[in-house]
Amino acid sequence: MYGIIGVSIIVIIVLILAIATYNALVNGRQKVENSWGQINVQLKMRADLVPNLVQTVSGYAKHEKETLTAVMEARNRFMKSGTPEAAMSSSGEISSLMGRLFAVSEQYPELKADQNFLSLQNQLSEIETKITMYRQFYNDTVMMYNRLVITFPKSIFAGIFGFHEIPYFQVDQSERKAPKVEF
Repeated sequence: MYGIIGVSIIVIIVLILAIATYNALVNGRQKVENSWGQINVQLKMRADLVPNLVQTVSGYAKHEKETLTAVMEARNRFMKSGTPEAAMSSSGEISSLMGRLFAVSEQYPELKADQNFLSLQNQLSEIETKITMYRQFYNDTVMMYNRLVITFPKSIFAGIFGFHEIPYFQVDQSERKAPKVEF
């Protein structure tokens, strides 16, 4: 009789632990998805600025067709990306190409003075600042979630319930390089 009561208590404790762990994992994953949504909004806003920026630059820099085409192709890949990983990859590509686009603009003084170009450049700068802020928040949220997934005993239940680690939003290698400044 005492054996049955002891086993029943252990089963109830394990069941409560499993339910609590499952709920914590679901809550953590939802926080990660929400924080990714914040980044995605900013990435889409940036992608929406790209055609206007390319159109403005193309009016002044007709010889830079290769750069302009590459920027638009990267934007199109971002818009078609179906997963956060694909969006992160194409976002890094857009960032790199935008750097090239602004380098091209340095060669055209009339373009640098264009009010539409300056407005788009300011909007893009604000969006990039927000992306950086939300990227940090996303990575912090992913870190907390991944801790739930990999720490014992939650890792046992995470495996049983199909929860896996989520990758961080890494900065693209091209973004890590310091810009070369010449005087």
